[in-house]
Amino acid sequence: MTTYQPCDPNASPEAAKVLTYLSGLRGNGILLGQHTQTVAQKELAYIREVTGKEPALCGFELLGYSPNINRSMSGAECLTEVDENKNTLDKAWEWAKRKGLITFTWHWFSPLYGSDKSFYQKNTSFDARLALVEGAPEREAFLSDMDAMAEHLRPFAEKGVPILWRPFHESDGAWFWWGSKGAGTAKELYRAMFERYVHTHGLHNLIWVWNSPLKEGYAGDDVCDVISRDVYLPAHTHTDYAEQYAELTEITPAAKIAALGETGPVPSLAALAESRVPWTWFMTWSNDVCREGVTGRGELAAAYRHPYAVTLDKLPALY
Repeated sequence: MTTYQPCDPNASPEAAKVLTYLSGLRGNGILLGQHTQTVAQKELAYIREVTGKEPALCGFELLGYSPNINRSMSGAECLTEVDENKNTLDKAWEWAKRKGLITFTWHWFSPLYGSDKSFYQKNTSFDARLALVEGAPEREAFLSDMDAMAEHLRPFAEKGVPILWRPFHESDGAWFWWGSKGAGTAKELYRAMFERYVHTHGLHNLIWVWNSPLKEGYAGDDVCDVISRDVYLPAHTHTDYAEQYAELTEITPAAKIAALGETGPVPSLAALAESRVPWTWFMTWSNDVCREGVTGRGELAAAYRHPYAVTLDKLPALY
């Protein structure tokens, strides 16, 4: 198997091993993934009930670890989401002990000025452009939040646990503060994080996942291991996502590993096995997106039991 070169020149052996595995998986299989955002992880229980299997990749939400959560100006829905997200890193450690692959999503409450769910631009006056300006209060808050999250990530690095790290997700849209000022700003935010996490904090276990199909906003091959996008097709629409793959790979001529960062309906494993569109993983979103209103029980079982699928029981030891 040809070694896949990580963008971090000092990537941990575990991160490098995962990337080489994913590279070899292209056109030969796909990792099944599931996002969870509470310690209950009801999505995993549902998948076990329906399929008798478990995903190879589990996603964990970090929104509750944001330093600037303004509880006094947040509604009940926001507070419930934050409280239910508490201690989810404990579940990530449990998953690591089972040697499953881990990906983190961070709905980052704005570093300054926010209220309620301030990862949404509509709930904050935080200007992401100023996070890139030396001496600006927004810059200091941005760096402080990044450093705080780095401390949550550090133990995984120290224990050799590789993380598929997908920061500033969906930066092709304007709904989150990091994408609200355009693709160029989102690109520079990502590059600033890469510089700080790799060169200042030494988090060499991170596998860097870019999450946008916009060519003009691509962060660059030098800071990206995997290219990905989030795609939500109509309920019960199960395809190989070939059109979306073709669009995504236009952002770079490099032969990057590609993934579906978030999906609604599960892809058709039968179609993927036929077309060999080289997605390496998909991650179904949480809560009701993981239920039969979006993917029928029969289709979910067919996906998890298909020979092309890599579930937890089929995942080789990678760390």
